[in-house]
Amino acid sequence: MTRTLPERAAALVTALAAAVVVVAIAILPFLTPAWVSFEQGRTGAAALTGYTPADLRDATNSILHDLVIGPPDFAASVDGQPVLDERERAHMRDVRGVFAGFGLFAVVSSVALLVLTAGARRMGHPERGWAAIAGGMRGLIVGVIVAGVVVSVAFDAVFELFHRLFFPSGSYLFDPRTDRLVQLFPFDFWSETTLVLGVVIVVIAAVVAVVAGRRARSGRQSSDAIARLRSGERHAAPPERSQPDAAQSEPIS
Repeated sequence: MTRTLPERAAALVTALAAAVVVVAIAILPFLTPAWVSFEQGRTGAAALTGYTPADLRDATNSILHDLVIGPPDFAASVDGQPVLDERERAHMRDVRGVFAGFGLFAVVSSVALLVLTAGARRMGHPERGWAAIAGGMRGLIVGVIVAGVVVSVAFDAVFELFHRLFFPSGSYLFDPRTDRLVQLFPFDFWSETTLVLGVVIVVIAAVVAVVAGRRARSGRQSSDAIARLRSGERHAAPPERSQPDAAQSEPIS
């Protein structure tokens, strides 16, 4: 079926909005103390900082709280000493700004996704919304796989590019020998988290693609069946017969 330009644009926006929503959902588990603590254990954050496990947990949870909930003070302390210096706290405020911006983008994408899919239903073509979502998931999977290949061979360069795009120049450079921020969250912490995040995004996108694809096919089949039924009714309708003339219908005496 040929679609108009607005319909194609709506399908594209639906696909992109669905991809953003899936990425936002996939990120949420990685902002929890459970994941951060697990990954800090894997990357030796306690040994790097010299903190006890309890102090490491308290300091990290305080930073996560300020990052996700706020206010963005990042004034965690251990034994009365601040964990982060002012430069590190400034960077974390920048990080929170980036997260807040993406969070807002995800909310807007969620609203757009709901509005567009509801619009497709009102137009009598709900399968188009599902098809667009399935297409967005396939595109997201391909994008994540390509990005994963690039990151696997050039993580340092990608990490640097990401920070150049979103943070002031030089504000994100820290010395792992002295700066607590990169001791709490070592380089390996980010490389492993990025890898697992990519896997989670692919898994969620694959599930959504299968479900949305099935709904799209089912909707198309229903629409085709209704169209065939209506077409058959039009062809099968008998022509209207004219009423016989009253004078001609009377018997001849």
